[in-house]
Amino acid sequence: MSGITVTLACGDYDRVAPLKDGRVKPEGVNLNFIALGPEEIFFRMARHQEFDASEMSLASYINTRAQGRDDLIAIPVFPSRMFRHSAIFVHADAGIEKPEDLKGRRIGVGEYQMTAIVWVKGILSDDHGVAASDIHWFTGGQEQPGREERVPLKLPPEIYLEPIPRDKTLSSMLETGELDAVIAARVPSPVLRGSDQVKRLFENPMEVEKDYFKRTRTFPIMHTVAIRKELSETHPWLAVSLYKAFDQAQKLSREGIHAPAVLFQLAWLQMYWEKEEALLGENPWEAGAERNRETVETLCRYLVEQGIIRKAPPFESLFAPSTLQLAKI
Repeated sequence: MSGITVTLACGDYDRVAPLKDGRVKPEGVNLNFIALGPEEIFFRMARHQEFDASEMSLASYINTRAQGRDDLIAIPVFPSRMFRHSAIFVHADAGIEKPEDLKGRRIGVGEYQMTAIVWVKGILSDDHGVAASDIHWFTGGQEQPGREERVPLKLPPEIYLEPIPRDKTLSSMLETGELDAVIAARVPSPVLRGSDQVKRLFENPMEVEKDYFKRTRTFPIMHTVAIRKELSETHPWLAVSLYKAFDQAQKLSREGIHAPAVLFQLAWLQMYWEKEEALLGENPWEAGAERNRETVETLCRYLVEQGIIRKAPPFESLFAPSTLQLAKI
C-alpha cells in the first residue's frame, strides 16, 4: 500500500459513510476510520491527541485557538450541523412558558462551552433578550455523574457557573425540580421514558427553527475536523486531501437520497427532502471556508459575548491556509 496511514476519529454519519467504507479514498492516505461518539472523540483528542485527525467541537476548537494553542489545525468541513431550539428542556412545574421566563433560573448544561449550548445561549440573547449573565448555570454529566469541562475556562465575574454534586446528573435534577431547565444536545432520559415532569420549552420546535432560518439564513455548525499540527506540517498536502475527501463523501451520500430504491427507513423521505431543499437550499451541508464564514463568525461572536473567549481569532487563522482557496479548472 502506498501513502501514509492516518487515523481519523469521527461520528458514524451518513455523510461520511463513503469515507468509512472506502468508496472515497483521500489522496495519498491509507485511512484508518474509527467511528466513535462525539463526547469520547472530543475528550480524547483535546486531552491526549490520540488521533491524527478527528471530528472536533467547533466552539472548543475556537476556544483553544483564542487561548494561543495551535497544536491542532482545522479544515473547513462541518460533519455536524443542527438547529437547537429543540434542545431546551424545562421542569413542568417551573412556570417557564416562554424563553424570557428563563431569566434568573437554574439551568444545567453538560459543558458551558459546548457548541450546542453556545448556539442556544446566543439565540436566547439575540432573539429573546436573555443574556448568559441572566442565568445561574450548572454543569455536570447529563446521564452519568462527574462530567467536567474538557477545556479549562476563565469566565468573567458576571457569569455564574458551578458544578452540580458529583453524585448527581442533570437529567435527574431536572426531573426532581432541582434544576429549572436543561439545555442538552441529547434528549434527556426522563423525556425518552415519558416523564410528565419534563417538557420541551418550544412545543413545536421545528416550526420555530424554520422561522429562525428564514430570518437569519443560519444553519448552525456544531463540529469541524481538526488535524494534529505536527502531522499537517510534515505533510503539507494532507489538509487539502482530507478536505476534498470529506467534501466528496458528503456529496456522494447526498446523491443516494434521490436514488429510486428505498435506501432509508422513511416512507415519505423524498417528499420531505424536497421540502427541506426548498427551505435550506440545494446543499446546506457543503464544505468550504468562505461559504460558511458568516455562520462561523456568528459562533465566534457568541463565544466572546458569553465570556468564553476575550477576542475572536481571525477567521482565516482557524483553518489550514491551503484549504481557504483551492485550485480551479
